[in-house]
Amino acid sequence: MFDKLEDLLLRFAEILQELGDPQTASEPGRLQKLMKEQSDLQPIADTYQEYKKCQETVSDSLAMLETEKDEEMRALLKEELSDARSRLPELEKELKILLLPKDPNDDKNVILEVRAGAGGDEAALFAAEVCRMYMKYAENRRWRTEILSVNESGIGGFKEATVMINGKGAYSRLKYESGVHRVQRVPETESGGRIHTSTCTVAIMPEAEEIDFHLDLSECRFDVFRASGNGGQCVNTTDSAVRLTHIPTGIVVSCQDEKSQLKNKDKALKVLRSRLYEMELEKQHEAEAKERRSQVGTGDRSEKIRTYNFPQGRVTDHRIHLTLHRLDNVLNGDLDEIIDSLTAADQAEKLTSLQGTN
Repeated sequence: MFDKLEDLLLRFAEILQELGDPQTASEPGRLQKLMKEQSDLQPIADTYQEYKKCQETVSDSLAMLETEKDEEMRALLKEELSDARSRLPELEKELKILLLPKDPNDDKNVILEVRAGAGGDEAALFAAEVCRMYMKYAENRRWRTEILSVNESGIGGFKEATVMINGKGAYSRLKYESGVHRVQRVPETESGGRIHTSTCTVAIMPEAEEIDFHLDLSECRFDVFRASGNGGQCVNTTDSAVRLTHIPTGIVVSCQDEKSQLKNKDKALKVLRSRLYEMELEKQHEAEAKERRSQVGTGDRSEKIRTYNFPQGRVTDHRIHLTLHRLDNVLNGDLDEIIDSLTAADQAEKLTSLQGTN
């Protein structure tokens, strides 16, 4: 590990030197590539340099304690030695995590799909709440959101909704959210006070660019139709809505939120490309998933991952057995504690798996 860290530190120094070269500034492509590499290596370089400083502190303190006679100074040296020794294992663990293979999709934008599951109108209301929860989380992180399509129920719920979330690291934060989300509560229409259980499914997909996945348009069928619902003057007057069918897989994507047929077509293509890219990723990870079942689940949409219990005001993530008694905060987009815990569990599992293969 430390040989690799020394090599990375040398590379980091080379990058800084290249970035300081005026010639680099005249080559935008090269400059952008170097800045991305610097950004990726910065946390590793900073942590490793701190690790080396702690090692020096341990070595220097031990050497000085052999000759130092003054008791007050000896006490200070012992305190420095103790602090540095306790910090070293923490830094070593951080370095191991930083050196874990990075998911190439982590920095990508996200396409979020939420669909009502079992539970009728109550499921649609819950789907709308979950969709808004992620949009509020995105807002808290200053990410940009755009509703690509929504199919509303008659009472304000969502039968299904698709949202684009644009922000650095969006996929790295949200990728553990795919699966079945369950709600337990008493519906407003329930006169007997009985608790009902409803579900919605969440799919988190990295936005796929043409470079990630080539979509053969000859395999797609485009249909246009008149938009319905809220949409201004163009509703029911122009064929602006688009239905896109991918013939080999049977996947259908509809977009009607824009007044322009071209814009709706672009949005539909973006969603379709990401869905197909996700299918390819699932195929690639299938063999790995058979060998290693992650603590945070497989990401399968059929897997129940979380329960939102209104009578008890709690949220429970079943994959890591985490329960929080602040349901309102979570539904208002306060998801960091859950996501941080899921990330830590995944990293710990990967570290264990890595050590097992060494």
